Amino acid sequence: MEPQTFKSLLDVLKTKTEQVKLGGGSKRIEKEHAKGKLTARERINYLIDKDSEFLEVGAFAADGMYEEEGGCPSAGVITGIGYVKGRMVMIVANDATVKAGAWFPMTAKKNLRAQEIAMENRIPVIYLVDSAGVFLPMQNEIFPDKEHFGRQFRNNAKMSSMGIVQVAAIMGSCVAGGAYLPIMSDEALIVDKTGSIFLAGSYLVKAAIGETVDNETLGGATTHCEISGVTDNKYENDQECLDAIRNIFDKIGASDKAGFDRIEAKEPRISGDELLKAFPLQRVKPYDMLEVLSGLVDGGEIEEYKKDYGKTLICGIARIDGWAVGIVANQRKIVKTAKGEMQMGGVIYSDSADKAARFIMNCNQRKIPLVFLQDVSGFMVGSKAEHGGIIKDGAKMVNAMANSVVPKFTIVLGNSYGAGNYAMCGKAYDPRLIFSWPTAQMAVMSGASAAKTLLQIKVASLKKKGKEITEEDEKQLLDEITNKYNEELSPYYSAARLWVDGVIDPRETRKVISMGIEAANHAPISERFNPGVIQT
Repeated sequence: MEPQTFKSLLDVLKTKTEQVKLGGGSKRIEKEHAKGKLTARERINYLIDKDSEFLEVGAFAADGMYEEEGGCPSAGVITGIGYVKGRMVMIVANDATVKAGAWFPMTAKKNLRAQEIAMENRIPVIYLVDSAGVFLPMQNEIFPDKEHFGRQFRNNAKMSSMGIVQVAAIMGSCVAGGAYLPIMSDEALIVDKTGSIFLAGSYLVKAAIGETVDNETLGGATTHCEISGVTDNKYENDQECLDAIRNIFDKIGASDKAGFDRIEAKEPRISGDELLKAFPLQRVKPYDMLEVLSGLVDGGEIEEYKKDYGKTLICGIARIDGWAVGIVANQRKIVKTAKGEMQMGGVIYSDSADKAARFIMNCNQRKIPLVFLQDVSGFMVGSKAEHGGIIKDGAKMVNAMANSVVPKFTIVLGNSYGAGNYAMCGKAYDPRLIFSWPTAQMAVMSGASAAKTLLQIKVASLKKKGKEITEEDEKQLLDEITNKYNEELSPYYSAARLWVDGVIDPRETRKVISMGIEAANHAPISERFNPGVIQT
């Protein structure tokens, strides 16, 4: 692999990230500044501890979506894990530069993901509210269903009962149902003159009951701090309000800990640049996953479990940034069993599934968080595999992984196909965090396999209708199908739909996992590991 080729992928990632950070664009940013307001990202930068890490979640949400509506960068809301007065928090900040912070369907999905992370890890939430409410032209896709807009207020109530601290600042509009979010928090702060909160704005009030009233009188800071008592305190500007939030977090009691093991961190055996070289961009090229691991784990040291058995999956205990972790990673080189059978890299066989299931159980027994590194083509197929009980062994691995009580983290390095995605803890299996490298490809099967299968179906359908298909027609159809499928394989396509929490530079992998375990350490494990009926 040429490092320059990887560089071009990272350049795309950097360009896309910079674009997303502009939100609705520089003109909209200027408009916010003209009102005396900070942008969502400026508010976060001011709020978090200086020189601390911020792990953004869902930066590429809605990427390439809603184009007929003018697009919705980052789904109009910034979410991520940061530190305020040394305490780890989830921050949710509406971006008023994107459609005045209106809620699109993906906005709801992203908000709910942020709340889910906070609930699973029992970390406090800070809401920086500045939103015009539901994007009305799409209300049918955002308003009534279980995982729609209303679910966030249910989560507010649930988090409150769980003892999770929630603090909200009204720093702009806060309208209709959205008004419940800050008021269902433990404390609601408001910025004078720019912040307002009401169930219905002046236009709707006039239309509904004929009353003429301006928005400030209706729901401004003075009204709610001095007359209604809806909000707790008002502040002159964004900075003063954010300082008040920092003061709140300066005095919060410590949370219980899960007690995951951590010692002083060591650097990996190989550098970040060498890590890029260890991973080939050509998806068919075999490589040794242990080389990649030596650039991810402390000192490049991993204690392998059953290293001479089930070799297409590497299982082992290691440390990442000092944290003890159990790693399940696809081995991508061709391996040979003791019986002399050759096994393809990236494929899960009966022996490797069997080994992984047992390893996952051991990690649950020892209270060690699990890290899944995906570069998986799927499970082995064919009569030999079926007769050997591959479905049963695969089910055993899925069962142990799905019922794990220790936190799970997933990084998609390369392929993530079919049931392999499931067994290696894809999004459906509740990883605390799931991120992709720019080299990731997620789909039910590889592009080439899918395109050929889809072509056969299309050609058969056309022939059934009596249409003659030339070789040229067939090639054109294959090209069309392949292009569409390849677009859907892109890691940004997955990130846009929040199938993953983001796309990262491989050199950021250790930070993601370390911050993820630190967050998980705030939530003591309260249930016993019970895999149910194991498929023997």
